Amino acid sequence: MASTRFAPPRIGSKTIRRTDLLTQLQRAPHATLALVTASAGYGKTTLLAQWRETCVKAGAEVAWLSLSADENSYTGFCSALFMAMQRVGLRAGPDLLFEDASPAGADALVALLVDGVLDLAKEIYVFIDDYHFVDAALVHRFMQKLLDQAPGTLHLVIASRSAPPFALSRLRMMNQFAELDSASLPFVMAETRIFVEENLGKDKLPADDLRLIHDVTGGWPSCVQLIVVMLKNRPQSLGTLRDLAWRHGDLQTYLSEEVMANLPPGLVAFAEALSLFRRFSAPLARHVTRNPNAGDLLKRMEDENLLISRIDSDERLAWYRFHPLLGEFLAARLTSADPAGALALHLCASNWFADHGYLAEALRHASVGGDHEFAAEVIERAEPVTWSLEYLSPMLHLLERLPEATLVRHRRLLFIACLTIALTTRTAKATEWLAHLESGGMSEDAELTNCIPLIYAAIAFQNDDTPRMLELLEPLRDMVIQNPFLRYLLVAELCVAYAACGRYADARRQLDLRAVSPADRDNDMALVVESARVAALLGEGDVREAERLGTPLLARSVNAAGRHSIGANICASVLVDAYYELDRIDDARETIANRPGLLRASGPDITIRASLCRARLDLLQVSADVALAFLEQQTAHLRNLQQSRAVAHMLAEQIRILLLKNNSARAAELGALLDELAQAHYTDQGVKAEIPAVAALTRARVLRATQPESALDALLFVRERAKALGRGRLHALANLLSVTLLVELGRTEEAKPVLAEAVEAGARLGLVRTFIDEGTAAAALFERVLAEKWLDGAQSNYVAALLERFSDIRTIDNQPAAKRRGNSDRAQPTLTQRELEILALVAHAMSNKRIALALNITLETVKWNLRNVFAKLGVSSRYDAMLWARKNGFIE
Repeated sequence: MASTRFAPPRIGSKTIRRTDLLTQLQRAPHATLALVTASAGYGKTTLLAQWRETCVKAGAEVAWLSLSADENSYTGFCSALFMAMQRVGLRAGPDLLFEDASPAGADALVALLVDGVLDLAKEIYVFIDDYHFVDAALVHRFMQKLLDQAPGTLHLVIASRSAPPFALSRLRMMNQFAELDSASLPFVMAETRIFVEENLGKDKLPADDLRLIHDVTGGWPSCVQLIVVMLKNRPQSLGTLRDLAWRHGDLQTYLSEEVMANLPPGLVAFAEALSLFRRFSAPLARHVTRNPNAGDLLKRMEDENLLISRIDSDERLAWYRFHPLLGEFLAARLTSADPAGALALHLCASNWFADHGYLAEALRHASVGGDHEFAAEVIERAEPVTWSLEYLSPMLHLLERLPEATLVRHRRLLFIACLTIALTTRTAKATEWLAHLESGGMSEDAELTNCIPLIYAAIAFQNDDTPRMLELLEPLRDMVIQNPFLRYLLVAELCVAYAACGRYADARRQLDLRAVSPADRDNDMALVVESARVAALLGEGDVREAERLGTPLLARSVNAAGRHSIGANICASVLVDAYYELDRIDDARETIANRPGLLRASGPDITIRASLCRARLDLLQVSADVALAFLEQQTAHLRNLQQSRAVAHMLAEQIRILLLKNNSARAAELGALLDELAQAHYTDQGVKAEIPAVAALTRARVLRATQPESALDALLFVRERAKALGRGRLHALANLLSVTLLVELGRTEEAKPVLAEAVEAGARLGLVRTFIDEGTAAAALFERVLAEKWLDGAQSNYVAALLERFSDIRTIDNQPAAKRRGNSDRAQPTLTQRELEILALVAHAMSNKRIALALNITLETVKWNLRNVFAKLGVSSRYDAMLWARKNGFIE
């Protein structure tokens, strides 16, 4: 046999080390069997090669065997296995035993192998790759006997596309079995980013495109690699990634040859039929394919890892889905070959979903299948208790095709349509349909009639008219609403309206009085309520608490309702702002990446938060010109939507950046526009009262150098308005800017109490970037504060910690800014052993949670050590810390 059969593939320099997976395998170092199963392209062989390398470094004896179709016979397999093990010192087995396929002969061969391993008296790892080539029952029986009799020093590591037919219950009970499957093997987002950057170069792709690659591929390593090759050869093809499954020839070939080629035609046709559905079960499969053996075929697809996975569900019924790329590939192939048949499958599935109470899916497939009347009837028949935000997307699809006469005829459908449109930016259409709804009445649905103000409140929310929201909602505060969807909608709208007006105590009271039931914890509208709570905390300025509650809530929202659900988007917009404020730049960028809905089609608060953070991240990580271009685009978009408050924030951020670039002429032009906008809203109540404050803060920046007294007057107005609205961060920033001006004017004693107030708020709320984004002026002020001991105790420590972060500040031209005095002469920082261990795992793309598991420490200990590392190195992100450590030889 070729010697290459007994050596693993070479691990390339740009191969991503799967540290988290290796950690899972190493948790069972004494396991008799480690089994890695997944479809083609998931990196099974690479993972085994990396683990082999780890075992060799640990001093173990390691044998490797790559199987092919030639080892499908009992003799061929046993010969190859013994030849592999001879390379670690096993004595040669008699050739005659290989020919004896009887049970007695197999037992003798197992006994010979076991005795040989015992004679070696050392830990032996036998890696067997591509075991799926084996389908001989005698080989499986031989391996089962070997597993049953293996001594403690023998460890088998098997990679296969399908699960071998071994009986493993005893090994599981004895904790002698380790397993990784296709759910474990995809890249996490950090690994996708590192792989792309290793192969294309750092900063070659923006974070949005990196996230898009990860989302499109689902972290499937081979597909990520195909995209990288495609982008190397055809960089312009990045714009077609969303249509990857049917436009990328290499991927089509890969799916055809590596995934589908060896499947029987009947199974391929079965898979194509199911590819039209986001999820499918055995009963649905039987109904749409008319195949009584559908359950067995699904089990076969699952066993053979045909890029199919189970969906976590509270239901007893097992649900499955395809990997998105395979699903799109098969659906496109079916629709192209038999468009009429595809439509018929949609309609057939629609009836099944409707009969079984899955109304969102029934609506979706009826609409796609073209039966709009049935889609309307599905909603009309739906009990309000079953309503869900899942309706929104298929409802919008239906409403684009449904004749208005049909819509008006179905009153309950019209109610949901009005609410759906009101929750988007199409408020004029919602108002028009509401007139139809109210003119016809809903006598059979008294509760829905009483809840029509909720729709008007949603329109007022989109128009930033929070006084109108409260006028509509406060009379409903004590109303008993049986429909959980509408009940939670009322709570969310009240929370948003109260918080926008600065009435945070009232918002908390409503959230406490109408707390989410534990049974509804994963209800999509209940998740919106919890997201509204987190958003209110952020609005008040409590960044630390918003992050603490928001991080697990986002994970829950994504798991329960999807990454692009309304609850997930609200929570993501809060977290990107919180992460940025806390100077967790990588987390902020990853959270906002590839979420276009946050920037283009969300409520005003979501759009403002996401847009400002996107611009600030671009300013920090790319360039001022890129940030300005984005802000100009957003300003035009939001002006077209008549979102005056959002426009004010975009103009203010543009002016701030222009002043950093010393482009005072353009800043003055935009300042005039902002002042005009502020004047138009000077007496407004509610959330639009922010507009004059934003304009005054910006005016203070412009006047700071030439008219400091006028700038102080403007800041005094900001402080008063921010305090009235309860905007903690805005109040702290206005205080800080006031202090810098007072100090420049020589009014030091007047500045000290204002500084103390700003620092107290910053320390309490967890503010970081609010202060350090003010650059060298703030750094100079803080240096003086510490040198002259203006503060003591915790406040002094807080300022000192902030000052450390200024060491990484750069000017608008990306040149190092003036650093803290003496900083350039500092000795190279000293890192503890624990800090070095954590940095090494950061370099392997491990999350904080996985680092904690790997090192057997708490998550908070990981975070605490990373904060210490950032402070010592003068960096603000995990990535920068990793680069510094590699550059200075602290890690490989």
